[in-house]
Amino acid sequence: MMSTAAIELNNVNKSYRYFALSDISLQLEPGHIMGFIGPNGAGKSTTIRLIMGLVHADSGDIRVLGHAMPVEQVAAKWGIGFASEDMNLYKAATLEWHMGFMQSIYADWDKDYARQLVDRFDLRPEQRMKGMSHGQKVKSGLLLALARRPRLLVLDEPTTGLDPVARTEVLNELMEVLVDEDRSVLFSSHNTNDVEQISDKITFIDRGRIIEAQDKESFLDRWRRVRFETSAGFVLPELPGMTEHRLDGSLGTLTTGNFGTEVREKLQAAGATILAVDNMTLEEIFVAEVMSSRGTASSSDSTGESR
Repeated sequence: MMSTAAIELNNVNKSYRYFALSDISLQLEPGHIMGFIGPNGAGKSTTIRLIMGLVHADSGDIRVLGHAMPVEQVAAKWGIGFASEDMNLYKAATLEWHMGFMQSIYADWDKDYARQLVDRFDLRPEQRMKGMSHGQKVKSGLLLALARRPRLLVLDEPTTGLDPVARTEVLNELMEVLVDEDRSVLFSSHNTNDVEQISDKITFIDRGRIIEAQDKESFLDRWRRVRFETSAGFVLPELPGMTEHRLDGSLGTLTTGNFGTEVREKLQAAGATILAVDNMTLEEIFVAEVMSSRGTASSSDSTGESR
């Protein structure tokens, strides 16, 4: 039975001399935007190259739009739009020329939508690429990908280096893509603010491994930073999902990825008074996940000295 997922990777491995992707599994369903988050060098771009059929996996299975990669990459790529912050467009050619070139190749090219994007992105079709700013080049590359109306949009750090206005224009347009529930977006970035704004699915990658993957709301709902006050002789109990804790005299803080009634009850039973329960941003959650996976989450004793 053919998969209906836009992207499906199962136990994919790829080794280089100084880096390896290990047992990468992820799935992106139609109508969703997946934020693919990781620090520089985590394996985001390598994963994208595997998805696009540009490199071959050492083992594992990859299917894109129902096609096995890289064997059926030609068929798959008719339905894929790709954009990144360093698109290599023809420097001496105009945006108008690029639009005409794409229209001559892709039957699904939407001429009217392309013109709308020209206006929304404040671009000049007669301008040559070599005279454009970085932001204009990024928006031009995104226009050329979007106007094809692809079933799958793959974005590799598309907002890197953009000023706040250009970033907002790009993100707003990406959110419009999901008006069509059959289209999907893979948004690879280390900028968690952009990802949090538009994604509904989140996958964290670090050191070549997927460390967590869930829908965005689940991350935001279950992660909390708890501030509490203790009395003499307090011993911090084992708490579900705790990744970090710190005690400084009678005051303490802890981070948990599984906040709920059990955390409250155990803290109170141990003699702690909860002062505040704070929501966490996606960036704070990502850092906590990475530090926990690396075994470097910090703690401290009652004197406040790190251990």
